[in-house]
Amino acid sequence: MDRSHRSAGGIGMTQAGLGALDRYFVLSARGTTPRTEVLAGCTTFLTMAYIVLVNPAILGQAGMPVAAVAAATCFAAAFASILMGLVANTPLALAPGMGLNAYFSFTVVQQMGVPWPVALGCVMISGVAFLLLTVTGVRQQIVAVIPDHLFAAVAGGIGLFIGFIGLKNAGIVVGSPATIVALGNLRAPGASLALFGLLVIATLSVWNVRAAMLIGIVATTLVGWATGQVVFHPEPYSLAALTGTAFKLDLPGVFGLSGRHGLGLFEILFVFLFVDLFDNIGTLVAVTKRAGLIDRNGQIAGLNRILMTDAVATIVGSMAGTSTVTSYVESAAGVQAGGRTGLTAVVTGVLFLGTMFVAPFAQLVPLAATAPALIVVGGLMLLPLREIDWEDPIAAIPAFLTVAMIPLTFSIANGLAFGITAHAALKLVRGRIGRGDGFLLVLAALFVVRFAWMAAA
Repeated sequence: MDRSHRSAGGIGMTQAGLGALDRYFVLSARGTTPRTEVLAGCTTFLTMAYIVLVNPAILGQAGMPVAAVAAATCFAAAFASILMGLVANTPLALAPGMGLNAYFSFTVVQQMGVPWPVALGCVMISGVAFLLLTVTGVRQQIVAVIPDHLFAAVAGGIGLFIGFIGLKNAGIVVGSPATIVALGNLRAPGASLALFGLLVIATLSVWNVRAAMLIGIVATTLVGWATGQVVFHPEPYSLAALTGTAFKLDLPGVFGLSGRHGLGLFEILFVFLFVDLFDNIGTLVAVTKRAGLIDRNGQIAGLNRILMTDAVATIVGSMAGTSTVTSYVESAAGVQAGGRTGLTAVVTGVLFLGTMFVAPFAQLVPLAATAPALIVVGGLMLLPLREIDWEDPIAAIPAFLTVAMIPLTFSIANGLAFGITAHAALKLVRGRIGRGDGFLLVLAALFVVRFAWMAAA
């Protein structure tokens, strides 16, 4: 066969491959391209890569082998994100959740004295509970009772949350004993670097450059290297380290907890279940809304597949040796970069899979380089707030509580809990409770019980 035939054949195979990719992920229907999805996946990965270092550092304080947790973190994030992309076709990336890993390490293991293999068993049981709630339709009902104005409020609240995290990571906003938060030292190396990155991303964004986030992160990282702001101290590491935590969970130990652990076991399972459940729902609502994957009736495309994937991810993560796997709000960075399909999540997952081989090198991208992307995305996610009727107290008050409580309590779950409870209470006192609001009232009552329990703890 001559060269022209071989060339034509190669082009044909390439076009066939792109066609199959388009059909599987419905790229054209969602107004995106493989190139855009790859850039979006890379952007999401870079904004999430910190978890490869932070999660082992936190779980290591529970006595878990740090190298093993690093490998388990990469594997869990890779498996969950790829599964989400292939099964649910949603640009939602997952990894071991911040907050829940701290609860696992500091409260469950250190304060309550539960061995970490038993704590991993609790994570797995909570994952099975997520799965059962999904199969029975309970999680779908929870999503269904959230009104449109709270969908918009969750998106806006998470936008403020993401922006606040970015400002904090950059050192632009710092803690203050007098005023809670204050302006940081803008001349400090980290803050200066982040401001440079913010300028790059903002400039490219106003010129409608699709890869603005990714270019900004890479450019800021390069400047950080050049100015000596990246400190790199790699630890000895190999894939064999995964055996230190893989399949080490102790399920018999969970059911054998007694004495002072009796009520503690219920508390552990409740926290793992509640926080992951509502953090996931909040993140799911915000990211899919930003990606345009919510229809006119307020239905999320592929909801059942998304929730099933989420549950399976937590179960697999516990077997690999890490705390609860959850959806990441940083996925919004990839959506802002143009990601609209599961191909974005698959690319993110593949990059996490590659990171398994070089996990310690994740620290080469400083927080100051990813912070500007989070700040910009946070601001852009405020757009849905205009959909709220701020002149109607029944909509405005629950929406405000949701928007405010997410960043101020550092918890998506708390924001949703306040919003849904206020929504139910106002409908009740206004006499607008209908026959279909029974589940809403039950949910609100459970939130009240939770708040009372937290206050008594």
